[in-house]
Amino acid sequence: MRVSLKWLRDYVDIALSARELGDRLTAAGLELNDIEHIGEAWDNVVIGEVVTLNPHPDADRLTLATVDLGAERFTVVCGAPNIGVGQRVPFARIGAKLIDGRTGEATALKKARIRGVVSEGMVCSEKELGLSDDHDSILVLSPDAPVGAPLGDYLGDVVLDLDITPNRPDCLSVTGVAREIGALTDRQLSLPSADYAESGDSVHSLVSVDITAPDLCPRYCAGLITGIRVGPSPGWMQQRLASSGMRPINNVVDVTNYVMLEYGQPLHAFDYDRLVGRRIVVRRAGQGESITTIDGVERRLDPDMLVIADQERAIAVAGIMGSGASEVTGETRSVLLESANFDRVAIRRGCDRLRLRSEASLRFDKGLNSGLPPMPLKRAMQLLLEAAGGKAACGVIDIYPGRSRPEAVSVSAGDVARLAGLKIGVGQIRKILISLGFECREGGSGSRVSVVVPYWRSDIRCTADLVEEIVRIAGYDKIPAARLSAELPRQQSKASPMLRRRALRKQLRTTLTGLGFQEILTYPLVSLERLQKVSPNSELKTHPLKVANPMSREQEYLRTTLRSGVLTTLAHNQRVETAGIKLFEIGKVFCPQKPDCGADEDEVAQSYKGLPREDEMLCAVLSGLRTEPSWHDRGEMIDFFDAKGLLETVLARCGIEASFAVSNDETMFPGRGADVLVGDERIAVVGELHPGVAQAFDLSGGVCLIELYMEKLLRLNAGIRQYQPFTRFPGLTRDIALVLDEEVSYQSVESVIRAYPMVTRVTLFDLYRGEQLPPGKKSFAIRIIYQSPNRTLTDEETDRIQENMLGRLQQEVGAVLRN
Repeated sequence: MRVSLKWLRDYVDIALSARELGDRLTAAGLELNDIEHIGEAWDNVVIGEVVTLNPHPDADRLTLATVDLGAERFTVVCGAPNIGVGQRVPFARIGAKLIDGRTGEATALKKARIRGVVSEGMVCSEKELGLSDDHDSILVLSPDAPVGAPLGDYLGDVVLDLDITPNRPDCLSVTGVAREIGALTDRQLSLPSADYAESGDSVHSLVSVDITAPDLCPRYCAGLITGIRVGPSPGWMQQRLASSGMRPINNVVDVTNYVMLEYGQPLHAFDYDRLVGRRIVVRRAGQGESITTIDGVERRLDPDMLVIADQERAIAVAGIMGSGASEVTGETRSVLLESANFDRVAIRRGCDRLRLRSEASLRFDKGLNSGLPPMPLKRAMQLLLEAAGGKAACGVIDIYPGRSRPEAVSVSAGDVARLAGLKIGVGQIRKILISLGFECREGGSGSRVSVVVPYWRSDIRCTADLVEEIVRIAGYDKIPAARLSAELPRQQSKASPMLRRRALRKQLRTTLTGLGFQEILTYPLVSLERLQKVSPNSELKTHPLKVANPMSREQEYLRTTLRSGVLTTLAHNQRVETAGIKLFEIGKVFCPQKPDCGADEDEVAQSYKGLPREDEMLCAVLSGLRTEPSWHDRGEMIDFFDAKGLLETVLARCGIEASFAVSNDETMFPGRGADVLVGDERIAVVGELHPGVAQAFDLSGGVCLIELYMEKLLRLNAGIRQYQPFTRFPGLTRDIALVLDEEVSYQSVESVIRAYPMVTRVTLFDLYRGEQLPPGKKSFAIRIIYQSPNRTLTDEETDRIQENMLGRLQQEVGAVLRN
């Protein structure tokens, strides 16, 4: 938001420098981006009056202009077609630095001889002064411009470029910024009068307004002026528009833009005589309806967009841009001024779909208050009567279907101390809020203030908002540093579930990519046939949700598992890659709220009422050779233990210890799949793929699959991990060979061994079945490392621990030492 310092001074007394003022505004939440000094380089440029014009003796298109500077006169050669006697113009003396009209660079003006006539200066255009790109005509100043005065004193300005946050649309206006300055500097705000003379018939008898979409247009105000003359706007208005970054067009358009910058309320002007039926209808666009906007582009509309129409056709896209059908032209004699409030969401969606933005839509999509339109409309009527003449019809139209009573919000000194840590009295609270335009009443007790929010503030809803306003104006630096820890509300710092989930995803991605996996993304929409391939020998356990309007049969259902997509991608990769492949995906699956394996279609539809349950899962696959083939390596295929080891690494990185049990998952090869358990809860499954599933997906070689439940892992990963220091004392290594029954699992053996606190590491390094063992027996060769955290273990201590351990192994799992 560009704000002219001269313009601000019309409303509030400013004694601070531009830099000091910018610092105060920044501290209050209106961040200063830049300060622009207009006219800073206009040395040797003064205001002059053209007193005579004579033709050039040797050039038909040039004239000799005599310019009076008060104490002296100069004759210059001028080629501008708009120069005339009696005009007040900017005159550059020899030595002045101006913008070269051809190169665009600043150059010093020198005395020149043009077609035999010496020119002792220059009458300047806007481009030469750096005001705009207009180089075809000279800049004509207001008739009251003081002759002989430096141009910088008259036309110069300081412009503050402010970064306005989305919650403060009131500060996208000069009066809004002036109100902030008044509150910050303890100065009175003085707004301009909006009174104007009315004559003729009532506006209600000359035009009608109907709102058929009150949810998108809470309020619509309009006023009518007849008998105007379209022409240039006053010089002071053009100057302020240019300082604010807007191009002057004509007095009608300039007035609407000026008032929008002044009050923050967008306005639009319609040529009243071009309105069919003298009627305004605020409605949704029709299906297939189109409109040609004032930029000459035909735009297709849809029923979610709001339009302003007359009796026959749309004449504007509400809050965004008007059309050529009702545009104000040089022949316009009557103008209908619109000041309305539109739904912010409808405006934003309309801008996105039309790919069209404007200064008006910028303000509407911030959420303007419906109480704002009447005052800017009256101000625009007043200025247009002054700039274009004419007569104003009696009254204004004000259709207000979204009317609501302003609600009072209470605040107390205790609230400020509790929420912000600032000690401040009730009297100071009242003073600050009144300076910002709030109405303060008694709040039922002497310590509370009941506050009525003004119509231009759409961001104030609760006590905390008022506390922010109070602290903002009082100054954040007023909060005592020593009091912050004591006064501010305390709560235990705890990461949100969303942040913890994001951190877990990042940790898993980092771990898996470090282990050689590549991440993939598959479509959440799949076919029923592909889902069925995962469990070819039985019906689907979870009925998938069917999409109402699928793009194709391949994308007809929401997936209930990641397995189908990951295995399909693996099959594509196996066709072009013969070495080992490792892929993983993290994504959501969609299941009924109450899945029922035997449900019929009606029961399935009932379980999907509302939204399906979205569970986040991790699915990984690996296939092919364990290592890259070479002359010294046989190139063994990946098997269950590779997948199990990778999963154990992932869980260890998450600080989770798990056990493994035989799995009945039908996607896995019988006897080569395991459920991963933490306590009695299954958090993952790992195993070699069932040959039938591999054949269904056209997969070759050994394929292993890992599936992990992210929701359960997130819950287990929520605790604080304790640091375990390394011990300084050496460990003792013992190898044992145990003979057991064939049905005894290694997991049961390891659990007995790990129950001893001095055991720090257990490794199975050999499994033997053969002639040297009785039938139905097998042998585990296990390496055990014993280590104490606070002393060096002796052989005798280790022998006693191991003897006790062997006794327990024999008692619990029937294991005996192999001779």
